[in-house]
Amino acid sequence: MRLAVAALAAALLWAAPPQAATLQLDGNFVQGGLVQGRTDPGARLALDGRTVRVGDDGRFVFGFGRDHGPDAVLAVQRPDGTTERQALKIGARTWDIQRIDGLPPKMVTPDPQVIERIKRENAAIAEVRSHDTPRPWFETGFVWPALGPISGIFGSQRILNGEPRQPHFGIDIAAPAGSPVVASTDGQVVLAEPDLYFTGGTIILDHGFGLTAAYSHMQKLLVKVGDRVKQGQPIGLVGATGRVTAAHLDFRVNWFDQRLDPQLLLPPMPAKE
Repeated sequence: MRLAVAALAAALLWAAPPQAATLQLDGNFVQGGLVQGRTDPGARLALDGRTVRVGDDGRFVFGFGRDHGPDAVLAVQRPDGTTERQALKIGARTWDIQRIDGLPPKMVTPDPQVIERIKRENAAIAEVRSHDTPRPWFETGFVWPALGPISGIFGSQRILNGEPRQPHFGIDIAAPAGSPVVASTDGQVVLAEPDLYFTGGTIILDHGFGLTAAYSHMQKLLVKVGDRVKQGQPIGLVGATGRVTAAHLDFRVNWFDQRLDPQLLLPPMPAKE
C-alpha cells in the first residue's frame, strides 16, 4: 500500500505543470521614480535595451530619469529560454520653472578655466556613477540624511538671462552649518572630495546594482574612499561650500546616469529633536 501511494505521489509530481515564471515589479512608474523587482534567478533583463543586473536571488532595480518619455519596455530572458516583453507606462510630472533676468554675464557663463575644471570634475562623478556593484546594499531602504525644511525640490529649473540652466536633480535640506549628515542607506564611499566647484564638500556612496547617492555642500567629510558605511552612520557635516548662498545639504540619487527623485524613496521626515 505504501509503495502504491508513493508511486502515485511520484506520478502526480512528475505530471505537475512547471511553476509559473516570476516577474514582480514594485515602485514609482513616473519620471524620477525607482522600481524594484524580482524575477527567476539566472534570468537576463534589459530596460529599453540597457542591461539590468539581476542578483543571485532574482532581485533587480531600475529607474526613470527626470525627462523620461511616456513608454519603456522591459525585456526578460529566462533560464529556460522563454522570453517576455512588458510595456511600461511612465507618468509625466510638472516641474517648477523659475526665470531670473538681469544677472551679470559671469554669473551665467563661467570663464574657460572654470569650464575645464567643471568638465574634469563631472567626468570623475560620471565614472563612479557607472559602477555596477553586485552587492544589494540598497536593501536596507532609505532614511533622511539630514533633518530640516526642504528648500529645493527635484526637477526644478532656472532660466537665467533667457538661458535654461541644468535642472535641480536632488533635494535641498536646509540645516545649520555643522549639523550631522548620515548615510541614507548602506554602501561604500566611491568619491570624497572637499572642494568641487559646484557642490563643494561632496561624498558619493555606491549602494549596489547601479544605485548611487550624492551628499553635497558639506563643510567637513568624515569618511574616505573605500570606507564601508551603514545606514545612519555619520559621514559629514552640513556646510555652505561650493556654489551656494546658505548652509544646506543637497541629496541626490542616481541609477547609473538616470536622475531619481529622492523624496520618492524616503519616508515622511521625522520631527527634529
